[in-house]
Amino acid sequence: MLVPRISKEDLKSRLDAPGPPPLIVDVRLKYPYEHSTIMLPGALRLGPETIGREGLPRDRDIVLYDSDPDEIVAERAAVGLLRDGFRTLVLEGGIAGWAAARFPTSPKTAPQLAVPVSGPSRG
Repeated sequence: MLVPRISKEDLKSRLDAPGPPPLIVDVRLKYPYEHSTIMLPGALRLGPETIGREGLPRDRDIVLYDSDPDEIVAERAAVGLLRDGFRTLVLEGGIAGWAAARFPTSPKTAPQLAVPVSGPSRG
């Protein structure tokens, strides 16, 4: 199945336009999501393995994005939504392409490395 794409420029224009914006869904895999400090503004987080149909709008576009420059994860998630009749698009270049264009992002927390505590030296 051919999955429609949307460019970062087109998505930015649609987000800036008056009226209801498309629903943006972050479907990054667990590790890339958890270790990132940004997401697209207003994005809903639904892991690719948990994306369900409940609560998703049928009357507006749904844009999925992931961390893969080839959009493999988002494309797989989009196929099921398209088959179920949802108006679904995949963001070309994922979040990396969006961030590289210096388009707005929202901060999110990521795990912090623990600072080693030095103990008594043994000698």
